[in-house]
Amino acid sequence: MIDKIDAVYIHIPFCNYICAYCDFCKVFYNKEYVNKYLEALDKEIKAKYRGEIITSLYIGGGTPSSLSLNELEKLFSILKMFKLSKDCEITIEANPDSLALDKIKLLKSYGVNRVSLGVETINSKLQDVLERRTSKDSVITCINNLKKEGITNINVDLIYAIKGETLNDLKEDLNFLLSLDVTHISTYSLIIEDNTKLKTNGVNNIDKSLDRKMYDMISSILKDNSYIHYEISNFSKEGYSSKHNLKYWHNLEYYGFGVGASGYIDNIRYTNTRSITNYINGKTIIDKEILTIKDKMFYEVMLNLRTNRGIDKEIFKYKYKANIDDIFNYKELVNSNILEEDNRYLRVYEDYFYVLDEIILKF
Repeated sequence: MIDKIDAVYIHIPFCNYICAYCDFCKVFYNKEYVNKYLEALDKEIKAKYRGEIITSLYIGGGTPSSLSLNELEKLFSILKMFKLSKDCEITIEANPDSLALDKIKLLKSYGVNRVSLGVETINSKLQDVLERRTSKDSVITCINNLKKEGITNINVDLIYAIKGETLNDLKEDLNFLLSLDVTHISTYSLIIEDNTKLKTNGVNNIDKSLDRKMYDMISSILKDNSYIHYEISNFSKEGYSSKHNLKYWHNLEYYGFGVGASGYIDNIRYTNTRSITNYINGKTIIDKEILTIKDKMFYEVMLNLRTNRGIDKEIFKYKYKANIDDIFNYKELVNSNILEEDNRYLRVYEDYFYVLDEIILKF
């Protein structure tokens, strides 16, 4: 029922520019550092990978598309050590303005079959707040080039709840994304994180009631356009949910390689250093959480309830040798029509996705 580790995340921290909202592990692109970094990545993978068949490989960042053609060649030559299944989903994150046709052809030649594009917003006023530079034309050109080269499984990211944004601004962004005819859309309410330029500049989160209206608008418009709301922040056309991200949400183990990457192996959740210097010098893992059965059950509930599938009670019983209703007292949530339960699954009704954190606390 549950296979061995079959998912890999690779972190590429380099960016051509740093956005004001980003708190991911990232640095300005530096040619000297890239080669050293890729060599360190090669060493980490060789030290940890145990030869399993991999069904999803995800290259995130940072901005992996900021690497030059030669650097991308080097990266993919390193990744050749993974044994990939025939139907392996290979995803790479990219910015439309750094993913030219020559890079797309190279990605295609190495088997990349899914691309996740950071669009965020095409509203110039909101781009100024986020310090983004992506133009409408570069997005359209990039997506047309991807499709021409046969990469049709495309995700676009949208950020909403930006200071100064109106419901009409959001609707215009959504209409633009819908015009692109892509298979997947990820939507994220802007959170002002510590150690970001937005935080330093004193920008605050928008009013919670407006945030909720925006969330409901996104859900309604995307569903009306045949996108399935399969996870709190994610919408896909039928058959195009992210295989890789579902590994996380189904609480399955996975490898995480690279600076700032996280992984989950042998009941241990680990996090790598965010220091590129330390990483290049071979100091990788800085934090380990050894999970108890209780911890694992908590993650099972918290992560599974993010999805429209919900908790698979048979898998829960298989993993933990116990029925979920003997462990958690959730019947009141079912009686209140917050949770939906059938013989196999326990899931949150979509209307309550927005307040999932509160539901998990009650759970």
